[in-house]
Amino acid sequence: MQVDVVRRYRGSIEPGDHPYLQGPWTPLHEEVNATELPVIEGRVPEDIEGVYLRNTQNPLHQSFQRYHPFDGDGMVHMAAFRNGKVHYRNRFVRTKGLLAEIAHGGRLWAGLMEDPALSRRPGWGAHGALKDASSTDVVVHAGAALTTYYQCGEGYRMDPLTLEDLGIPDWSPEDGISAHCKVDLETGELMFFNYSKKPPYMHYGVVDRHDRLVHYVPIPLPGPRLPHDMAFTRNFAILNDFPLFWDPDLLARGKHVVRFHPEMPSRFAVIPRRGTPDQIRWFEAAPTFVLHWLNAYEEGDEIILDGYFQENPMPTDYEGARPGYERMMSYLDQYKMGTKLHRWRFNLRTGRTSEQRLDDRILEFGMINQRHAGKPYRYGYSAVQVPGWFIFNGYVKHDLQTGESWEIRLPEGQFASEAPFAPRIGAREEDDGYLVTFIINQTTGRSEVALIDCKRFEDGPVCRVQLPHQMASGTHACWADGADIRAGGVLAGARAEG
Repeated sequence: MQVDVVRRYRGSIEPGDHPYLQGPWTPLHEEVNATELPVIEGRVPEDIEGVYLRNTQNPLHQSFQRYHPFDGDGMVHMAAFRNGKVHYRNRFVRTKGLLAEIAHGGRLWAGLMEDPALSRRPGWGAHGALKDASSTDVVVHAGAALTTYYQCGEGYRMDPLTLEDLGIPDWSPEDGISAHCKVDLETGELMFFNYSKKPPYMHYGVVDRHDRLVHYVPIPLPGPRLPHDMAFTRNFAILNDFPLFWDPDLLARGKHVVRFHPEMPSRFAVIPRRGTPDQIRWFEAAPTFVLHWLNAYEEGDEIILDGYFQENPMPTDYEGARPGYERMMSYLDQYKMGTKLHRWRFNLRTGRTSEQRLDDRILEFGMINQRHAGKPYRYGYSAVQVPGWFIFNGYVKHDLQTGESWEIRLPEGQFASEAPFAPRIGAREEDDGYLVTFIINQTTGRSEVALIDCKRFEDGPVCRVQLPHQMASGTHACWADGADIRAGGVLAGARAEG
């Protein structure tokens, strides 16, 4: 293995007994380029080309009081596949907040579980006082990677092949960009939303294939809400207003305390992709909260939306947790929230909603073949969480036409990442390709990148490739074909290294 250490950072983390600052969440403070990676199982196939990018919460400096894993600084890890070889890089997302704290030598902003008055400088986003860590999500659009923060930061670009810092998009609006922008590979468009504590409380926008903001409209809501994801079809964008949001009375006193209001319905805004507020159709459904959608598409008069229904959006405190972290541990446990694959149908002719449970297992963080995003599709891939912890140890493949499913689990002490689908070069079938995942291997103290052949799903990884260090766990990831990056062409294509 050839490893070039690009930079080592001097951090100030004191892990102590914090559950999310040790083990698979141990922060990483070095950036490297690595080639000639050793294959420790199987063989790297030559029929995929592209990059796997994963954003991770990776704190550099100690919190003021209580650390929440979503406070961590964004660090992107990249595995590039080409000609049966894998190259690896990792870089911090060089946000304004991170650079300011590096210059200061310590923490400047309070986190999710801390008193906002502790912040020494004004913050960003929907919360209004947090650091924009840009640590939640990553997508590739117009040839560039875009990292985002779920509380609506400015968004940061990186070259997807070199991880070179490319700065904030020119089109980033005043209220920021939420995590879970959506890229339509067919049109080249990126759709996004944001939310805030001031009217109209939500906006929706479209950026074209040339990276120009071409549409931006308000989505009026009754008050501040906490949407986390959106979906799209060929003709529509789907946004939401769930009955889990900040308590209005406490918010008026400057306290951000989330409450579930089961007496209120879930509401879904269906708007033409370049539509205006007067064209919004609102649909009501059973009260819940949904973190992530799987896909949506049109079928006759109906829009079909698949995602992960929470049976218990406001779980009780976690028994046995370290004092002060009982609530945090519960809200990071999908078993406590009861997240299950679910289907909503919105009838555009009658205005009615119908619902259907697709699986009774606890599942979340779903992925599909992105060439079928917004279109009828057959296969979905969900992650299996370790009970009690915000980390994965397996996957389930669903055939949504037949109802069949297949499941795989990792060995004890090994933890997976969100795993996007990478189509095989020349693929003609929807599931002809691989799931790509990073694995944190606690038995070796290093991470790996692995491929799972979706045609032979239960066989497990067809290859595992050693990485030079152990990464911290995180949230979201994406796959971008080399051909799609080159077709985007705005920033990155000519600088490929491997």
